Formats: sequence, C-alpha cells, structure tokens
Amino acid sequence: MAEKEVLLTREGLEKLEAELDNLKNVKRLEVAQRIKVAIGFGDLSENSEYEDAKNEQAMVEGQIVELETKIRNARVIEATGSKNSINIGSTVRLLNIPRNLEMEYTIVGSTEADPAKLRISNESPVGEAIIGHKKGDIVEVHAPKGIIQYKILEIN
Repeated sequence: MAEKEVLLTREGLEKLEAELDNLKNVKRLEVAQRIKVAIGFGDLSENSEYEDAKNEQAMVEGQIVELETKIRNARVIEATGSKNSINIGSTVRLLNIPRNLEMEYTIVGSTEADPAKLRISNESPVGEAIIGHKKGDIVEVHAPKGIIQYKILEIN
C-alpha cells in the first residue's frame, strides 16, 4: 500500500526531525534506564514499574516509527512568495461574511495544523475551500454548521 505524502513547510520538517532526534537520543535512553531499574525490583510478573516502563517503551518506539514515516514521505512546500493565489504556506486574511468578522490564517499541511495558533490544514473545510483562490474572491465553505461565505481580503 502506498504511503500518503506529507506536505510540510521547511519549519515543520525541522520540528519533526528535532522531535525524532529527542525521542531516539533522550526519551529512548530514559525509558531503557527505567526498565533497568524496574528489573532490579525482582519478580517481573507482578512488577508494575516494569510494566509501565515497557508500555512507555512501546509508545516511544511507535512514535519513532510514525515520525520516521512522516519524514520519509515528506514533501517540503516552499512559500512561492506569490500573492496572486492561496497555496500551502500562504497567510490569508478572510472576512466571515455572515458574522462580519475578520480572521487571519496560515495554510499548512495537516501534520503542522494548529488552530490555536491560527495554522489551519489545507485539508480542513476552510483550507480546502480557499486553496487556489485570489484576493477578492468569495468562497463557500461547507462546515459542520452549514455553508459559510468568506471573502478573501489579503494574501501574504
């Protein structure tokens, strides 16, 4: 089965690489040390410290595999500097027409999405609807609460 391409900004790729490095070179060693200490407590069949450490080891190894897969399948999207149309890496100012509310988002790949930091995925309803559009366009977003119209005010 083909693995899904992961779209990332250069910053996003560097963040994943740093997280992977930390898991491999810090967290993995910490967990191994916990296992070693827990083994020293004796009988492993009723040793909760050992079980907890082994469970954490499995989680860390799973995270490592997941990050390695994302990095292997990463395609870095370079900001083109184009203010003509919206793409991944664009920062856009939108007007929510029904609410007369302006908002600003940066469009990123799904791995980097963080709505609390106004970084929305190109696969989100808003991101998907505005990709490829130009300043002044009015787009309809099919959101869970219904259709919302947005006007594109600015692209950076």
